[in-house]
Amino acid sequence: MTDAVENKKSFEQREKRVSDAISLRRPDRVPIMMLSPHYYPTEVAGLSKKEALNNHEKCFEAYKKMTLDLELDMAPFPGAIPPARPYALMGVKQYKWAGDGLGDDVGHQYVEKEYMPADEYDAFLENPEGFAMRTLWPRMVESMAPLAQLPPLYSLLEARHLVMFGGTLAGTPEFSDLLQKMIELGKEVVAYTNALNAYYAEMEAFGFPISYRTIGRAPFEGITDFLRGMKGSMLDMYRVPDKLLAAIDLIAPQMTRYAMTGAKKSENPRVFVPLHRGADGYMSDEQFKKFYWPSLKKMLLDLVEAGLTPMPFFEATYDSRLEYLTELPRGKMAGHFEIVDRKKAKKIIGDTMCFWGNVSARLLAHGTPTQVKDDVKDLIDTFGDNGGLIVDGSVSIPDEANPKNVAAMVETVFDYGVY
Repeated sequence: MTDAVENKKSFEQREKRVSDAISLRRPDRVPIMMLSPHYYPTEVAGLSKKEALNNHEKCFEAYKKMTLDLELDMAPFPGAIPPARPYALMGVKQYKWAGDGLGDDVGHQYVEKEYMPADEYDAFLENPEGFAMRTLWPRMVESMAPLAQLPPLYSLLEARHLVMFGGTLAGTPEFSDLLQKMIELGKEVVAYTNALNAYYAEMEAFGFPISYRTIGRAPFEGITDFLRGMKGSMLDMYRVPDKLLAAIDLIAPQMTRYAMTGAKKSENPRVFVPLHRGADGYMSDEQFKKFYWPSLKKMLLDLVEAGLTPMPFFEATYDSRLEYLTELPRGKMAGHFEIVDRKKAKKIIGDTMCFWGNVSARLLAHGTPTQVKDDVKDLIDTFGDNGGLIVDGSVSIPDEANPKNVAAMVETVFDYGVY
């Protein structure tokens, strides 16, 4: 049997193993799949974070080596390490990264702030596209400042006015500079995309499916993460609840459609959905029911209806939210949990969704291989009876994880997780 045939068979076996676990059918073995190992593979490969952010080929090679060495069931999506050069070229203000605002070996950071003050809700709700282009983009990206000069697009309905205004604007030094940077940006993004697609193709040729290639955003997260910030959105629930709800309703269909389009274009049905503001302690149960859950639930149901597989990441503690998850269809998604009472989760959602993750990040970084093995065995003992389990770290794999502990996690799955 040739390598290509063997690899194709391995690809199908791994795909079926994960699919069975998500569907709450017992596979041949508990799958092991990393949500996102972040900088862990590049740390093991000896790359600084600056180098990982700027050298796509070396970054993806580190991901490939880790996947092959550990024989994971799926190759991880490497998009958690963004390409720094396009950010630097355009003057992105929403992030700081190694070598540009941070030390060469410091992980990139999101700069949270109120990019849209509360008194601009009305402008956003009236014309979200125009508001984003003329107001938000210049605030988020330095080189896009000239877009603030754009008039309302409905004032340029006649072709000659549109052409003459466009020429006048393009003739300004600021806009000419933006256009030139957009050309350079295109080259950078194409280079990154080509390297990313080469990684996907190579891993699949080796027999490893890609865990996911699309990220979806919960509607509330879209508002709190990118427009209002955590403080702003929390105050909005008290001060302008109707406007917050109106904004959520406005963006929800577009965010769902974006996730659907990305998944179908990539021909990978799995959609990663990061969730954090809805965790225990961030808002009351009444607020969760009013502001967070309805739009998230509809998004997840719509993705399932479209034949896709949502993979929500329940960041922080989700003990008090478990009952809500029973409203979701059985065997249609994998929920990645960071902190949760395992026995409670098994009792409440064990027959609803596949349980993913939850191996202690503290143990992976600072424990012993024996402690990690015991933690993995507890996971398998708790969730493995109906096959609804995928093993990973609680925050996937922390950058500081000890390679011996990561190997112990994988080895325990291979030895103890066979059905």
